[in-house]
Amino acid sequence: MPFSSLGFSPALLPVLSRAVAEMAYLAPTAVQAAAIPAILQGRDIVASAQTGSGKTAAFALPLLHRLAESPIGAKRRIRGLVLVPTRELAAQVGEAIVSLAKYLPQRMKVAVVFGGVSINPQMMNLRGGADIVVATPGRLIDLIDHNALTLDAVETLVLDEADRLLDLGFGEELGRILQLLPAQRQNLFFSATFPPAIEALSASMLQDPLRIEAQAAPQADPDIAQRAIEVDPSRRTQLLRHLVQTEKWSRVLVFVATKHAAEIVADKLRKADIEAEPFHGELSQGKRSQVLLDFKEKRVQVVVATDVAARGLDIVQLPVVVNYDLPRSSSDYTHRIGRTGRAGESGMAISFVSAATQAHFRLIEKRQRLSVPREQVAGFEPVEVLQPNAADPLSVGGIKGKRPSKKDKLREAAGQLKPAQGT
Repeated sequence: MPFSSLGFSPALLPVLSRAVAEMAYLAPTAVQAAAIPAILQGRDIVASAQTGSGKTAAFALPLLHRLAESPIGAKRRIRGLVLVPTRELAAQVGEAIVSLAKYLPQRMKVAVVFGGVSINPQMMNLRGGADIVVATPGRLIDLIDHNALTLDAVETLVLDEADRLLDLGFGEELGRILQLLPAQRQNLFFSATFPPAIEALSASMLQDPLRIEAQAAPQADPDIAQRAIEVDPSRRTQLLRHLVQTEKWSRVLVFVATKHAAEIVADKLRKADIEAEPFHGELSQGKRSQVLLDFKEKRVQVVVATDVAARGLDIVQLPVVVNYDLPRSSSDYTHRIGRTGRAGESGMAISFVSAATQAHFRLIEKRQRLSVPREQVAGFEPVEVLQPNAADPLSVGGIKGKRPSKKDKLREAAGQLKPAQGT
């Protein structure tokens, strides 16, 4: 199916097709083929779209088409609003929209706003208005409070990675933003997963939506070799250093659970003469941008990141991703390892698995329909093993290490009290 069959007007089709070709879309992806005609018809949509499915162009092309069909006034009013969860995704989406709009007969002003940087340049940029705003919710609220923009003219609202918006705690901000939007508008809702909170939000926002289930385009289907290495938690950093050095990885993105872990692991790697930097949400935007630039330019060999980097980052030819800490969910696992094996390249994803996390990794395998053989690295063989619950031999409810859990302590205390109660 060519782009010419999706419903674009003959006047705009040549310029949009030229921009699309420059972005290497030879034909519409599944989500583009399903979403673009419906959006052009004015319908609300709710789409399940993974990273690499082409979803940005799926909403950006019809949004630009709609704006280009009507003249822009002397003062631009925000007619398209795209909400995203992270700064990096905001920058990426904004860049894509600008690229798709470059040949339109009318110049479109696209403003990208996010926190972590000074608000003043963003306020200055919004003087004279904008046609499309790509924003993280918190900074958008800040700009509204500073009277830098209004949302009363928004015709199309896009929630990109809606599940991540709620995961990062933007529910309250979303509620306030929705109250400021016109009641009559088009809503485009993209989410990788649909937990109950997301289903409830979509039901409250959308009018007779078209539901779309779209997988990544065939050319984006990743070629990722997956490995699971058994190792004790206390030896993960040593193993990571060993693998970086012996396997001669040019770059590796390492995922950890907390910003503290990101700082500690990166520091230990630097002490081993490995160029490493932490990457987490509490870094300034300037620092985060610099780390990514250094990583892309291969001045930094290892970036140790929290899940803020799991979505929205596109590092060309990233060979390896390591799950130092396992992700909380199978969908997060998909997004993490999806940072490698992009654009037809092959990649490798390694997960460190301990005795205490074996059950969790098996659950990820089950939900992802995977079977990843366990392996061990000479010199780093694990010594910790699963310990049955001595107080309750039939217990199978959890994975236990050497330290007793609160439940174990309560059972032990109860057992110590029984003789006293019987006297």
